[in-house]
Amino acid sequence: QVQLVESGGGLVQAGGSLRLSCAASGRTFINYAMGWFRQAPGKEREFLAAISGSGSGTYYAESVKGRFTISRDNAKRTVYLQMNSLKPEDTAVYYCAADPMGPSWQTGTYDYWGQGTQVTVSS
Repeated sequence: QVQLVESGGGLVQAGGSLRLSCAASGRTFINYAMGWFRQAPGKEREFLAAISGSGSGTYYAESVKGRFTISRDNAKRTVYLQMNSLKPEDTAVYYCAADPMGPSWQTGTYDYWGQGTQVTVSS
């Protein structure tokens, strides 16, 4: 079992920045690729970014490439999502997830999910 807890969400003005954190406990953190997803009301869960267990490989959705950066600190068992140049359409609940098989954009490959943190971007 892996337990994931997101934090760092909140209300920010358009053009601002936030850094989300996801703290993991349970099984060996480095064995899991980590991903960030988001879900807006009435929409499907959307892939944002993923990172390999070692941190050497990162992958991004086109919609956030150049604005969002995923990183991880394996010593702290934490994965981060730095979000810059935020837009109102970035408003959603943001989730982190753990995948034992490697980085993926597909929600179905992730075994463990956090409870989510709300990000609201005002115009």
